[in-house]
Amino acid sequence: MASLKEVKGRIASVNSTLKITSAMKMVASAKLHRAQGAIENMLPYERKLNGILSGFLSAEGSVSSPFAEKREVQRVAIVAVSSNSSLCGAFNANVAKKLHETIASYGKLKRENILIFPIGKKIAEATRKEGFEPQGDYQKMAEKPTYKETSDLAARLMKMFANHEIDRVELIYNHFKSTAVQVLTREEYLPIDTEQQKGKGLSADYIVEPDRETVVNTLIPQVLGLKIFTVLLDSNAAEHAARTIAMQMATDNAIELIQELTIQYNKTRQQLITNELLDMMEAKSAMTDFSTSHT
Repeated sequence: MASLKEVKGRIASVNSTLKITSAMKMVASAKLHRAQGAIENMLPYERKLNGILSGFLSAEGSVSSPFAEKREVQRVAIVAVSSNSSLCGAFNANVAKKLHETIASYGKLKRENILIFPIGKKIAEATRKEGFEPQGDYQKMAEKPTYKETSDLAARLMKMFANHEIDRVELIYNHFKSTAVQVLTREEYLPIDTEQQKGKGLSADYIVEPDRETVVNTLIPQVLGLKIFTVLLDSNAAEHAARTIAMQMATDNAIELIQELTIQYNKTRQQLITNELLDMMEAKSAMTDFSTSHT
């Protein structure tokens, strides 16, 4: 049985951990509140803009776009989003696992034909473990994404796709559904999917000026740039949600452990007191016997 000093030391250590996890939970919760507001404000705009573009691309007589061209995949780009720090449960591990599965799904391609754009320190490390060299340093974007940076990345991917340097672009990230639920998502970024919008062309009430081609060519970079920006906001909210839950669980475990250690401490203390009383009673009995025998 551990000594009172050892148990007391463990209780003090767990108490220190409890204070840290509680503070981290409060910080993560505050960040989640801001991140949740940002993604909830952005998603309706992004979806509406994407719907307008899809309507143009699928409507009768609409212009075609090189970014909607489907072709045999000989070279692929994968954009994977993680966090820069840990202590957020399986958030980063799930992205790394999905990246591994995605790479495996392109097993027929040579490794040099799989380009990985990791956004976040943890997925950049996972990329190197997979034996790939990241196509740039995007760690800053994982923590504080800006539209300028995301639109630059989108422009780079669009240029590579238009020049036939890559034939497909995929996104891997955690979608924020609720504080308790983050959905690991893998979706196609390029080419633009127009199949889901078949039969949903633009309403006849719309008047397009100056012409469809100009509008489409203006919309595409905005939609694609906004898509990555929205994905990063989404992943950011999911990260803070995952960290809030992880720190809550750690706090609950610490409280439970303190209760168990306190019980152990009290039992040990009680046992020591009982042993001391028994020793005193034995000593008193021995003195009584000694006194009686010499009377």
